[in-house]
Amino acid sequence: MSRKLSRIVQVDDVVPIAGADAIEAARLGGWTVVVKKGEFKPGDLAIYFEIDSFLPQGNPAWQFLVDKSSRSFNGVQGHVLRSIKLRGQVSQGLLLPLGVDARLARFGVADIGTDVSDILGVVKYEPPIAAELAGVARGTFPSSVSKTDQERIQNLALELEQWTQDAALTWEVTEKLEGSSCTFAWLDDDLHVCSRNIDLLDSAGNSLWRLAKELNIAAQLAEHFLGRNLALQGEVIGFGVQGNIYGLRAQKFYLFDIYDADQARYLTPWERNTIALQMGLEQVPVIDAAWRLPQAQAMESLLAMADGFSRLKPDQLREGLVFKANEKPLSFKVVSNKYLLKQL
Repeated sequence: MSRKLSRIVQVDDVVPIAGADAIEAARLGGWTVVVKKGEFKPGDLAIYFEIDSFLPQGNPAWQFLVDKSSRSFNGVQGHVLRSIKLRGQVSQGLLLPLGVDARLARFGVADIGTDVSDILGVVKYEPPIAAELAGVARGTFPSSVSKTDQERIQNLALELEQWTQDAALTWEVTEKLEGSSCTFAWLDDDLHVCSRNIDLLDSAGNSLWRLAKELNIAAQLAEHFLGRNLALQGEVIGFGVQGNIYGLRAQKFYLFDIYDADQARYLTPWERNTIALQMGLEQVPVIDAAWRLPQAQAMESLLAMADGFSRLKPDQLREGLVFKANEKPLSFKVVSNKYLLKQL
């Protein structure tokens, strides 16, 4: 699912913030955004900008944010939307009136759910990748393999309501690790080592290729899966990767998914576990192998559940949790708000 960083939404509700006279909280799906008092009412159409959106300078609608806190991304100055807390209320993203940018009217954009990121020049901010992870490009990310990503639960409010009514659904719950995603793709009996967006050459000093060799990935795939097209996807954590919040002296690969390019689907948790054991690969920490969604206040329960400490380092706040259904191809992530606020 392509992430709609800025899109047309309908405001579900507007509620007061205790002790605040000039601001209130607008709710849309699973998201809550602090807005000026009286600016929105339930049922209004608006433009919602999700956290991680990079807002380029020059647009009067958000220039105040750029002036307040700016950074450079791909040679452009702008502002990165983060989770913040105002008067005790967590606010995630930016909500603007639908008529704030004339380009939307010119393109006739007004339908709920319409992605307006390209029109407004909004892109996802990606933190810089360490040189030893970036490497030298062999090509673009293989088109036959799905890129690593999970939809945030706040964007799946309607789906969540349906899932809670399915008594047969159980979910594997795993810890979401802070690191850099990596894919070892075995395609046409040839190993492709990839970062999030690039297929990398086996070049001197590249950490991802070094890990592939240390784990003997190519030889094991050739031995067990010759003729199959599989992609092992996981998180690389440790020294030189983001903030190395786990305090590791080296780098490690933790498997979280396996994509079957022949069948164009992700393997089930059980299938993934079987292959991981066969290859001796360490997986992301499993919190619960067969968890069930609560039938009431599921969104609130999930957001609270995401907060907690890492299985890899007990005094470190975890980034969040990832949920994968055991019976159906369903999945989502819940990022911890405590973790997000700690990053500020």
